[in-house]
Amino acid sequence: MAYDVVIAGKFYMNYSFQDLEVGINAGRIAKIGKNLKGGTRKEVEGAILPAGTDIHVHFRDPGETEKEDFRSGTVSAAFGGTTTIFDMPNNRVPILDYASFGDKLSSVRNRAYVDFGLYSMFNGTNADIIDPRSSSIKIYLGGSTNSLPVGNFATKSIETIKSLKVPVIFHGEDAACLAAHRREEVHSLAEHDLSRPEVCETTSAKTVLDLGIPNSVMGHISTPESLSIIGEKIRGEVTPHHLLLNSSMDLGPWGKVNPPVRDRSTQERNLQAYLDGRFSILSSDHAPHTEHDKEEFFQAPSGIIGVETRIPLMLALVQKKVLDLRVLYDTAIKNPPELMSLNKGKIEVGAWADFFSFRFSSMERINQERLHSKTPITPFNEAYAVFPDNVALHGEFIVESGELVEDRAGQHVRDL
Repeated sequence: MAYDVVIAGKFYMNYSFQDLEVGINAGRIAKIGKNLKGGTRKEVEGAILPAGTDIHVHFRDPGETEKEDFRSGTVSAAFGGTTTIFDMPNNRVPILDYASFGDKLSSVRNRAYVDFGLYSMFNGTNADIIDPRSSSIKIYLGGSTNSLPVGNFATKSIETIKSLKVPVIFHGEDAACLAAHRREEVHSLAEHDLSRPEVCETTSAKTVLDLGIPNSVMGHISTPESLSIIGEKIRGEVTPHHLLLNSSMDLGPWGKVNPPVRDRSTQERNLQAYLDGRFSILSSDHAPHTEHDKEEFFQAPSGIIGVETRIPLMLALVQKKVLDLRVLYDTAIKNPPELMSLNKGKIEVGAWADFFSFRFSSMERINQERLHSKTPITPFNEAYAVFPDNVALHGEFIVESGELVEDRAGQHVRDL
């Protein structure tokens, strides 16, 4: 058999690195072995992992493209070893129905550098008009940026959502609890934590569990108590900032996020839960804002960028022997596409040929001026990271030797 491309290198397969050759046809893995013949041959140095999938990004496009757009957001994803993203629906005009979904899809379709899916938002009354092309449904149990909380769940609406047979991701902060703890102004990370305390998250965890919607995910969990409540019936998602940042750090408005980064003790227990393999999914919750937005803490919107640093930060923990590579692989690479019914995240015949290569020896400190978001300021500036050298999408390299080489090759996941 002849192949379009044969990539040779040290691939991560069955939880170990193996010297293999991967033959690729029409963007998918056609053969795994050695001494494969035919096609363009590429020898790749370093370690090769299947590329990541990030199910939780806010690229602000359309509506707030001064903060981010699909070009800058998907380029950032590529440089972070992520070749598939799923964009949240809380745009300035929220994605609630056929028309808003279609408008967004038309707007972003030809500007993506990696593959993408789009969410729709359930607002409590719109279950019958959610576009069936939606990759997933987002439900806000508490208010956040460009969103209103859902307070009542009619049985008919829940059944309609179930009939769509797509994952449902919850913003896990209880609205009544947030109202009870609301402060007129918050001026520090610790005050922000007090204004949206852990009890608001754990209360919403009970709601998520009680609703019993199949394929539910509790988003951006900030305290391991939530994991204890949802158990194994609900997938738990976590972000690097809820694993590595805490309210005692001098992060200013750039560390303000919903739910808040917690005190050091909670953060360390959340990290330990991740290291122990208790979380299902690692996402970035990439949520950019402009420098003007973040000038004053009390009026700054919540959100931290992270689609480019999600995997590199964790690879540095692997290099430091803090994190087992298997946990990172499961949560950032294998489980997210499985949730979204995508044949990605594995070295297997038939899977999409999305990879990235890296060298643990290239661990460096993050320089935010080299990141690719429109406003690249990150609370992880100067943190250690291991960035990819090369990134392949559908068997074609879109990043080579740290340089972008392919233009807008990403596709809507429903077109794959």
